[in-house]
Amino acid sequence: MCAKRREGEPSLRYLEMLSRQYPTVQAASSEIINLQAILNLPKGTEHFISDVHGEYGAFLHILNSASGVVREKVDELFVTSVSKTERDELSTLIYYPKEKLEQVSRELDGALLEEWYRITLHRLIDVSRLATSKYTRSKVRKALPKEYAYIIDELLNTNYEIHNKRDYYENIISTIIDTDRAENFIIAVCNLIKRMVVDHLHLVGDIFDRGPRADIIMDSLMDHHSVDIQWGNHDVLWMGAATGSRTLVATVLSNSIHYNNIEVIETGYGISLRPLALFANEVYRDTDASCFEVKVASTEAEASEKDMALSARMHKAITIILFKLEGQKILRNPGFAMEDRLLLDKIDYDRQSITINGVEYHLSDTDFPTVDRENPYELSPEEDALINQLTASFQKSEKLQRHIRFLYSKGGLYKVFNGNLLFHGCVPLSEEGEILNFHIGGKTLGGRAFMDYAEAVARQGYYAKPGTPERQFGMDFLWFLWCGRNSPVFGRDRMTTFERRLIKDESAWSEPKNAYYTFYNDPEVCDRLLKEFGLEGEHCHIINGHVPVKSKKGESPIKGSGKLIVIDGGFCRAYQSTTGIAGYTLIYNSNCYRIVSHKPFEGKENAIQRNWDISSTSTIFERMETRVKISETDVGRALQRQVDDLKALLRAYRMGEVKEDHRN
Repeated sequence: MCAKRREGEPSLRYLEMLSRQYPTVQAASSEIINLQAILNLPKGTEHFISDVHGEYGAFLHILNSASGVVREKVDELFVTSVSKTERDELSTLIYYPKEKLEQVSRELDGALLEEWYRITLHRLIDVSRLATSKYTRSKVRKALPKEYAYIIDELLNTNYEIHNKRDYYENIISTIIDTDRAENFIIAVCNLIKRMVVDHLHLVGDIFDRGPRADIIMDSLMDHHSVDIQWGNHDVLWMGAATGSRTLVATVLSNSIHYNNIEVIETGYGISLRPLALFANEVYRDTDASCFEVKVASTEAEASEKDMALSARMHKAITIILFKLEGQKILRNPGFAMEDRLLLDKIDYDRQSITINGVEYHLSDTDFPTVDRENPYELSPEEDALINQLTASFQKSEKLQRHIRFLYSKGGLYKVFNGNLLFHGCVPLSEEGEILNFHIGGKTLGGRAFMDYAEAVARQGYYAKPGTPERQFGMDFLWFLWCGRNSPVFGRDRMTTFERRLIKDESAWSEPKNAYYTFYNDPEVCDRLLKEFGLEGEHCHIINGHVPVKSKKGESPIKGSGKLIVIDGGFCRAYQSTTGIAGYTLIYNSNCYRIVSHKPFEGKENAIQRNWDISSTSTIFERMETRVKISETDVGRALQRQVDDLKALLRAYRMGEVKEDHRN
């Protein structure tokens, strides 16, 4: 008679399926031993970054340098034996191996180059050994490039105390050099180091806008070995444009032209703005476009008056289209409760003014040749044709669609991971500090339930069948997430684009923040929010970005007595005058949490030619009582469930409930 099955054990059918993978007691036992060993290793290092805003040069350097961790490894090994100049060069080589090797090859040749290869290979293997020391040999092998896997594995597991082995390894390095494989091998080892020093990357929103090439950042993220993304409002904006939302296409173009940042559109994604230029030149040639002048950075070459005038006309043309389309969305979705943002119909053309919330403001421009005063939110036939053409270009950009699919597959509105709650903007709160409820889509939801609903509808906007009400509402909701009242990724009462373009009185520009940004200083509120998402405990945190930390004014990224960390430190140059720094990286390893603040990046060429690095300051703000093991992480808990299942399979084998299969 079979023994009674234990409560909570997997079903017999599941164990029979598991036995196909582990057909014998020996196979199951070996896997249990392997998994138990992994569970007792230190947890991998996590890096958290947010608000990179297209600043690809600085972002790639931070990625390559692992926010300074690579240099720390180099210094740890060689600070007493190698000069600072040589350590600088070795670090730069790891960051940019291909480019640095080209420079070295120009400067050295013959025996000098061979000796440099020999010394460098030894040092790189030492750094690799340190970087891989807390991982299983199996995990390291999986990270090795196939063409050099065996050789690197041998070199990483060197024991120089054994004389015969030392000769063997020296011979391997000599052979690598003699066969002209030194450069390829060095590149492979450098890439291994960068991969192993950061086990997992969290990008907490806002990859797009402001900086020049978000597409390059997206390419690098798609190549990353382990990454997740929490959508920011600027990401949602581009996601909506890629779905075919004409409103969000108009928003992307209006923003990009305003900030003179069209390279990502035309060069990055191959979307032509010529139709907009032709339309603007024809329809807006004789209008005043001074309110729509484009921002030009002081470092940029001075543009011609003709180019600037065209850009202003293009900006005005697409922004008027945007105001109309936003009005249509608000009228179509009363559940968004944004009727007060219907402004085109409030313009008094005789007084050249508008009344908003009971206050009359003078308008700097009311020369809108395409606005029908009787039907202000109706597009002209020419505008309709133009925005349809531009939207089709966004939908047909293969590269953009590939990037947006990646955002959907690796991203979401929030993530609970290893005791931390990650989101870009906020969990909307009422003025009393309670979770704010939304009445939308026939539902009343707040907190985690609303975030889950919002993410589901955002996915519906991309994946639902085109032309269906579900698809249309999903696209409309992506716009609500971008700029809707108290949206969790926007976190403000209103977006005052209309006021900023047409009203000089800056009191009209106010965009009041959600109460979250007051209450996040209260540790009790932080604990309540963590509990809302299933987290409790001393080392649980909320991690978000979105609002730049004014470091130069003494503001700390640490809020709520250490329960909440804001990691928007101004990666984008546009925000660095506000923050006083150039970005944060939050690092969570097995020993502590620390936050690294970065100074501005001086450019890739300076990094390669002069071995200049980003100057960073690291501060530990929370230490673990004991070193955190993999068993205490989310991955560890999943592995423990596998161990439990395998133990149940062993018991089933021994009790005769499942039979072994020794044929394999």
